[in-house]
Amino acid sequence: MIRSKKSSSNGLKRSTLAIAAAVALSGCAGSNPKDPLEGFNRAVFSFNEGLDKVAIKPAAQAYEAAVPLPGRTGIANFFGNIGDLWIGVNNLLQGKPVEAAGDLGRVLINSTVGIAGLFDVATEMGLEKHEEDFGQTLGRWGVGGGPYFVWPIIGPRTARDSLGFGVDAVADPVGYLGNVPARNSLYGTRLVDTRASLLPAEKAINEASLDKYAYIRDAYLQRRRSLIYDGNAPRLDDDAALDGGLPTVVQMNPVAAVSQLVLTRVNQAPVREASDR
Repeated sequence: MIRSKKSSSNGLKRSTLAIAAAVALSGCAGSNPKDPLEGFNRAVFSFNEGLDKVAIKPAAQAYEAAVPLPGRTGIANFFGNIGDLWIGVNNLLQGKPVEAAGDLGRVLINSTVGIAGLFDVATEMGLEKHEEDFGQTLGRWGVGGGPYFVWPIIGPRTARDSLGFGVDAVADPVGYLGNVPARNSLYGTRLVDTRASLLPAEKAINEASLDKYAYIRDAYLQRRRSLIYDGNAPRLDDDAALDGGLPTVVQMNPVAAVSQLVLTRVNQAPVREASDR
């Protein structure tokens, strides 16, 4: 018994020292000025990859196999309709009342004619789907991105987007549902549906990237900058300096953004600026 306790104690000490060393070295491990905690971020990234491999990705694959495409589209539309209300608030906070009115119109139309948002009737009527959050609102008003972080489960964020994510979470209507099992079911379904939507891009990422961590980091930072400027970001500005001077990408959804970056890396061609608006 004495040996067993000694062995456990030594193992705990070694683990503690290893974690402390990793954290201590993380500040000088990165070469990207936007990612000063790269060593620590890579450790969290590896944890997230492992969790995804054993739990989230299998659930997403089972979901994709069990639910036909029309059903998955309806579920995505339902959560998109819930999100449109907060998107409208952020458009208003960003000084874009026309877009905010369009977002409110989308909610009204899709919640009624679209049967609780299962059908995206508003898009067919010409009301554009936007993508806004509080992190973009902060960026719109000049708040710099700050250091890049990788959070457990949540994934990549900048300091600004971490604060924005907290506000987004508080504003999420799902969180105010009184029925706890139903609320948790909605959270889980949204997570799995989002992960399933990214399955087509995963193979392309793995094939095109020599360093998956750096690839996803650069994709995230480029896409966030593009979204803040509504797909029309200038080449050089203060925010670009904070974000490591990354080139801009066209405003697009996550799968399309990754696909664009895959093509860019494969063809070794510069990414062009473009605007969908």
